[in-house]
Amino acid sequence: MSTAQLSPHYIRAIAPYQPGKPIAELAREMGLNEADIVKLASNENPLGLSPMAKAAMETALGDLALYPDGNGYVLKSALAAKLGVDLEQLVLGNGSNDVLDLVARAFLAPGTSAVYSRHAFAVYPLATQAAGAIGIEAPARDFGHDLEAMLARVQPHTRVVWIANPNNPTGTLLDNAELERALEALAVRSLVVVLDEAYVEYMDPRQRAPALDWLKRFPNLILTRTFSKAYGLAGLRVGYGVCRTEVADLLNRVRQPFNVNSLALAAAAAALDDGDFLARSKALNDAGMAQYEAGFRRLGLDWIPSAGNFVAVRVAPGGDATPVFQALLRQGVIVRPVGNYGMAEYLRVSIGLPEQNERCLAALAAILGKA
Repeated sequence: MSTAQLSPHYIRAIAPYQPGKPIAELAREMGLNEADIVKLASNENPLGLSPMAKAAMETALGDLALYPDGNGYVLKSALAAKLGVDLEQLVLGNGSNDVLDLVARAFLAPGTSAVYSRHAFAVYPLATQAAGAIGIEAPARDFGHDLEAMLARVQPHTRVVWIANPNNPTGTLLDNAELERALEALAVRSLVVVLDEAYVEYMDPRQRAPALDWLKRFPNLILTRTFSKAYGLAGLRVGYGVCRTEVADLLNRVRQPFNVNSLALAAAAAALDDGDFLARSKALNDAGMAQYEAGFRRLGLDWIPSAGNFVAVRVAPGGDATPVFQALLRQGVIVRPVGNYGMAEYLRVSIGLPEQNERCLAALAAILGKA
């Protein structure tokens, strides 16, 4: 027996998460100059990071020989003040993915199950499987969550329901009234509901769900958010969860000590105060989304309307988008294939700077013979 066989079968069966291709990797593979490559694959902020966050990191550099604050007091205090919640309701993570994993570790085990939608974020089934639980996939509706279908698939052994709003990789958005009704129906069940709002800062404020208010009504609700997207701190890996105090206490019991590093703590706390950077990020994203939609119309391509900082575009009707993805790589444009999400015809494209968006559209036009 090999040593690997000692691992539980559900761990050995996991297909590892595939991140977007790094610029340096493509440069090596294709013999390209890194400076000539455009990466639009990982929903990163094309403006970079907040100047206030950068200054805070520079100040924190002198303390890197010391362990970070394991409780993240400064960042939690800033978040509590901004969100109107108690300090004890917050859980910090090494990215919001870490918080999702904490939920799985705290509430899932062999013999239990979790429900998620088709085309939903790949970490939900991964976290479920890593805990030895059963993953139950509900069919999607127009590439988005079908909440009625998800409710119908909840079993007596279900302990977690994963909901992304907006959803990645489709960018679809749930109706707030419909979502509220689903939360009401799930509030009487013996399970937790995770509402993943990684892209909430890119939404029109009038469309945003009153999720923080819902925390007061639904004791089984866990809200997750991140600093990796609109705040531009993807490389630092910092996110957070908000929930009832007793749930946060449970998640903190399985959280690794010092799971958020000192630079991330300092940068995130400072970024919360940089409203100008956040506003510029949203404005750039709105303009970029309009740019892509106009470009797709010119090219005769269908796309899924998105509330995030990315858009899924149908480049291979009835076929496989992989050849288009590969052709874009050869032109130095990195996007994200989403065949693993059951969307073989589509590519997901992140919103970049105007010139990056135009280069992607021009490359698509040339590849598809529509230049």
